[in-house]
Amino acid sequence: MADEMQVIVKDGQMRFIYSDNLIPLIKQGTSKTNRASHVEPCENGWQADLSPVNGPVLGPFHLRVDALKAEIEWLREHNIPIPKG
Repeated sequence: MADEMQVIVKDGQMRFIYSDNLIPLIKQGTSKTNRASHVEPCENGWQADLSPVNGPVLGPFHLRVDALKAEIEWLREHNIPIPKG
């Protein structure tokens, strides 16, 4: 589900999908936010471009919310990979 939070802890660092609900927690320490993907309009609707984490382009989706859901699902299935670069 999109409401569940998944946290990956490795080498003393935490990775998770950003949510505004986490702002108080994020402010407790040092944090860095990196873009793992881009949900953008395309010719036939919306797509989720996961190339920043060496992933595929998902879609097209009729609704943006469906592209966002697919993006989150892919990131979770792949243990929230760290963006390249």
